[in-house]
Amino acid sequence: MRGYFNKAFTLIELLVVIAVIAMLMAVLLPSLRAARMLAQRTVSASNMRQLGVAITLYANDHKGRFPLTMHTSTDRKKTWVYTLLPYVSDVDKIRICPADPKGKERLAYNTTSYLFNEYLTPMYRLGKLVAEESFISLQQLRRPQDTHTLFVAADRWSADDAGADHTHSRSWFLSTNPQDRWSAVSNDIQPDRYRSGSPAPDKTRGSTLFAFADTRVVPTDAARVKDLTALPTNFAKPKR
Repeated sequence: MRGYFNKAFTLIELLVVIAVIAMLMAVLLPSLRAARMLAQRTVSASNMRQLGVAITLYANDHKGRFPLTMHTSTDRKKTWVYTLLPYVSDVDKIRICPADPKGKERLAYNTTSYLFNEYLTPMYRLGKLVAEESFISLQQLRRPQDTHTLFVAADRWSADDAGADHTHSRSWFLSTNPQDRWSAVSNDIQPDRYRSGSPAPDKTRGSTLFAFADTRVVPTDAARVKDLTALPTNFAKPKR
């Protein structure tokens, strides 16, 4: 037929197109992963801020005292995950971190992606473990802006563990060895929860979130968290 040209791709042209698409994907995927991570961290920061405001409202209604955790109460209904219900619009929505790989399971088991700072719970004696220093009241805090209230839970915590609602921060600095301290901290909280690539073997690639008693929520690089374990004093302990 006169004037007719075959418009089909040749094999070489098709391979070139595929190669170009692959190159574009290689360039765009890291950016897309980074954007997704940032979105998840932003949502999580909002969750923690709402919980922080609820903690303050609870304390104002209870003579300054912070809510309990499973560390000092055997009744789940008396712990912070439940007692903050009157102060938040949807506790089920904000107690789960969107980047938590066990998020759906934690939602089903009524557990949480966030941990309450153990230093803010009452004093106790458990065998040889004695906690005689506690900061159970908002009024006790000399520097609320420097006092951690909530952390992001580590992956190692089982989704059905109702007791995983608090840190063990009193024991983080029992050793003088910074590496032992780092192991203790990273077993409790997830320093690299928000990252766009594969994890580093020592969990120092990425970031986490710290919530403070003045309701601020601060993104903190995982490497910075590790640096904190080399300080003379436990960063989770409120200032006297």
